[in-house]
Amino acid sequence: MNASAPSRIAPAQVTIVVDGQERRVPADVTVAVALLGLGVRAFRTSVHGEPRAPLCGMGICYECRVDIDGVADRRACLVPVVDGLLVRTAESPE
Repeated sequence: MNASAPSRIAPAQVTIVVDGQERRVPADVTVAVALLGLGVRAFRTSVHGEPRAPLCGMGICYECRVDIDGVADRRACLVPVVDGLLVRTAESPE
């Protein structure tokens, strides 16, 4: 096998539930990366109703807060995805 040839092995994936919909995402990412990859642009809303999303990507800004497994205001950039994770964002139909 040529060492410079790209791998044909698909990356591992897990299933998470985002706003009530099952979605397949890479297994080795954070919730924030998974949500951005799925096209989610409003993780939460500000007190004035403006959409908010990750800014720093390392847990300092708190802009990426979502409900994870029923716990409110978890920083999505710090939580790795696992199979069956339940995520609720500001885009949730409630």
